Amino acid sequence: MPLTPAITDWPAQPLRDRVVIVTGGAQGVGRGIAQAVLGAGGSVMIADLDADAGRACLKEWALPERAAFQRADVASERSVQALVKATLKRFGRIDGLVNNAGIASAHGTPLAEMTLAEWQRRLSSLHGAFLCSKHALPALRAQAGGSIINIASTRAWQSEPDSEAYAAAKGGLVAFTHALAISSGPDVRVNSISPGWITTDAWQAPARRRTPKLSRRDHAQHAVGRVGQPEDIGALAVFLLSDLSGFITGQDHVVDGGMTRTMIYAE
Repeated sequence: MPLTPAITDWPAQPLRDRVVIVTGGAQGVGRGIAQAVLGAGGSVMIADLDADAGRACLKEWALPERAAFQRADVASERSVQALVKATLKRFGRIDGLVNNAGIASAHGTPLAEMTLAEWQRRLSSLHGAFLCSKHALPALRAQAGGSIINIASTRAWQSEPDSEAYAAAKGGLVAFTHALAISSGPDVRVNSISPGWITTDAWQAPARRRTPKLSRRDHAQHAVGRVGQPEDIGALAVFLLSDLSGFITGQDHVVDGGMTRTMIYAE
């Protein structure tokens, strides 16, 4: 190796020829990630329970050679197996997996009133990450530099009342991430992203799209001066899925515009 490393050109499309599964990829943060993968030159299989939203994505993207949809329930092992099989049949390989699907709302029933069934349902994102990772790992290992991203939340680190199940699911994803990173390395890297306040009103199925109603105070709570957008998460996902992050694994990455670093006193 020379004493002074040579200048290397950065890839313009870091995910060219890569195939990525994005669960919950038809709306919200998942759609932001799926679009970012396409923009970075990759191909994407979006998996979602909402078939109408999935078909709308394909119609709007108009990239039939690089975008596909599979209706899938990540809480069902049979459905996850079918998703992996369909991806391999359609694209021939899997290079990345983004475990994003799960219940979006952090607010739930007070713990004393919560049933075991609701508790288990609210942990669906953790169960889904387990099932999708389990069944995608053989295909990921077959590609040098496979990558898994688990979408956690800043709620893994801070909470509001009546959010125990959601916090447990997201905190579990962070722990699952570093454990799986050790088990699956060096063939597959595993990281998590913990989004903060991300407005997804404009990233829903066409019939449900709305212009976000955000106040000046909403934006001012963030050190960067604005509420987050799904493309903010997508940009980091592209980096973590690509070779540019080849020395990063087992880490949680907080993307919140500095909100959790802001000291707030009650007025």
